[in-house]
This record gives sequence, structure tokens and C-alpha cells, in this order.
Amino acid sequence: MIEIKNLTKVFQTEEVETKALNEVSITINQGEFVTIMGPSGSGKSTLLNIVGLLDSATGGSYQLLNQEMIGIKEQEKSKVRKQNIGFVFQNFNLIDELSVYDNIELPLIYNNIAASERKIKVKAMAERLGISHRLKHYPQQLSGGQQQRVAVARALINDPKIILADEPTGNLDSKNGNEVMELLTDLHAQGATILMVTHSNYDASFSQKTIFMKDGIILSEKNNSKNVDVLIS
Repeated sequence: MIEIKNLTKVFQTEEVETKALNEVSITINQGEFVTIMGPSGSGKSTLLNIVGLLDSATGGSYQLLNQEMIGIKEQEKSKVRKQNIGFVFQNFNLIDELSVYDNIELPLIYNNIAASERKIKVKAMAERLGISHRLKHYPQQLSGGQQQRVAVARALINDPKIILADEPTGNLDSKNGNEVMELLTDLHAQGATILMVTHSNYDASFSQKTIFMKDGIILSEKNNSKNVDVLIS
């Protein structure tokens, strides 16, 4: 599903060149739940943004669904992103002026889905995530966990091929954070492919594999189910 080879990302200013990613190579298969961990500045969020087509690599190869993403035009990036990728961020990025229903519906409007079909999809997704009773409420009327559920519903509404989660529990207390991680685990059990960035060892334990990064390189991988470290030479 995702094949990254020798990916580099360089940020250039007049005086300083910073290599955020240095020859990174990873493979994520369909249906996997993979976590990326590392200290601040390790390159994990940069990598996630490139996978999500929110940023561009300087070099290397990135294939999504057997299609090369490096060098494609912005219009094509936008199309691939809308059709294949769902985003869950630390900041829920909900629109305060819109109801829960309207927030979830928004991606369907962007994809020109008919109103009758949008209604069916939104209600089904809200039922799936246990927020049907909140559809008429606004984000500020919800708990943090409920807001993140709305964000997840919005991410899933277009049936994306992959879910990208950037610190999804970062703004939540432990109870709400656990609910969100259990939700992601349930989605994975239903076949979702998930790539998550986190600082939390506890959150990472929900995934199948953890990739550790530092200074733009991959240091090691750990198979969480077998608790085996694989050092990258």
C-alpha cells in the first residue's frame, strides 16, 4: 500500500540547510497499524505530512497504491488525498460554527456527493462512532473525546484507504485518550490501515509495529506483537 525508498526532505534557508529526512525507507502493507515515535525534531511529523501529501519530498520515491507520488502536480495530489487519505490531528480542527453533522458532512460536499447520499453516510458514520445523539450539537458543547470522535468520523466519511493520525490523544485526558485508542484499534480490526505519530509508549502499544526515528533517520523497528527489535543498519 505504501512503499517509501530513500526519502529525503531538506529545508533550505539562506544560511542553513536542515535535512529533516535522510534516506528513509519504510513499507506499510494494507491493513497494518504502524506507529512512528521519536523526539521532537526527529522527522516523524514531516514524514507523516509527506505521506499525507501535505508536503513534498526533496528526493527519493513514495508510492501510494502503486502510484508514484513524488513529482505529481498539486491538483493530482489534492485528488489522491481526498479519495484515499483520512486525517486525525492532535488539534481536532473542527469548525466551531458548524454542527457535528455539518462537520462530518463537509468532505462529502467537497467530493460532490449528492445530498441524499450524504445524509445516509453521515448518520451511519455517527452511529458507528457512537455520536448519533450529538449530531445537532456544536464542537464547543462536546467533551474532548467526543470532539475527537467527530474528527475521526470526518476522516472516515469518504472511506479512505489509509488513516493518518498525528498525536491523536495529545489534547485528551487519559480516559478520553483511551477511548480514542480503542476506537482506532476497532477500526484496525475492521481492516483499516493506520499510520500514527505519537510520543506515548502506551498509545504505540496498540499498534502492530513501531518505527523509531531520530535526526531524520530510522533507528529501529519493533514488532509489538512479538516484542522484537529490528535494528536498521
